[in-house]
Amino acid sequence: MTVTVPAPAARRSPGRRAFSKKAVTPWLFLAPGLLLALVFKFWPMVKGIRLSFFDVRPFLGDQWIGLDNYTRVLTDHRFQDAIGHTLILGLGQAAGAILLGFALALLLEGQARSLRILRTAVFLPAVTATAVVGELWRLMYYPTSDGLLNSGLHLLGLGPVPFLDNPDVALYSTMAMGIWIWAPYNMVIFLAGLAGVDRSLYEAAAMDGVSLWQRLRWVTLPAIRPALMIVLTLATIRGLRVFTEVYVLTGGGPAGSTDVWMTRAYTLGFTRNDIGGASAASVVLLCVTLLLTVMVNYLRKRGEAR
Repeated sequence: MTVTVPAPAARRSPGRRAFSKKAVTPWLFLAPGLLLALVFKFWPMVKGIRLSFFDVRPFLGDQWIGLDNYTRVLTDHRFQDAIGHTLILGLGQAAGAILLGFALALLLEGQARSLRILRTAVFLPAVTATAVVGELWRLMYYPTSDGLLNSGLHLLGLGPVPFLDNPDVALYSTMAMGIWIWAPYNMVIFLAGLAGVDRSLYEAAAMDGVSLWQRLRWVTLPAIRPALMIVLTLATIRGLRVFTEVYVLTGGGPAGSTDVWMTRAYTLGFTRNDIGGASAASVVLLCVTLLLTVMVNYLRKRGEAR
């Protein structure tokens, strides 16, 4: 008599089961954030790209017009002026915030408790709502001798200066506020980079009798290059997407002297109800931002390869 013994059921190895659990667990934690990003970021982005090809007519139906919105935006002289203002404001704000942030990082580097308190105080502008900061700077820029800055100028026998009402000064007044906001943010990134610098290099440089500038040029800057590239990438993106500072302080005025790309798109979409044109302007800005980000990353990798 032959007895047939059933083959044992295939079992998953403990290693594979652990691997499967280990692979799924991070996605479970990421799922809420990914869902929120999909609903409130990526889906509106896709919707905006679609609307940029239409003449948006609420209750009447959208009409396909192809690239007409892009042509109209790129040939509009106000958008062309806004491009110049965006570049001036973005480059000036980025350069000023990077230089000031680096200087603050050098001054506040260390483990002393007093330095920790100072770093916390200096970092406060970066975590304060930009709208609140804008209102404070609006009070500081008050155009009469009662304003904070103008009262100081009055003691020197100068002013009052209409910081926000003069087309020749308003853009640079906005730039100053942007530098004040973002320099502490850059400072924290630079502090993280400075913490990884080998102290023996400073000691060797001191023994060789090199100057402070040479020490910064040949020791500090090469060591913090990764942090510098991160700051440069973020500053590039912020410079192109600047909006809140301008909207709160000047709203694009006076006489359009501070109108940047984002405020122009906002006016087109929410004041003139030209949703298609505003969507096209936003898509152009998105493409330019992606292009510059890729270029900065390429230059960073090329520098690291050297």
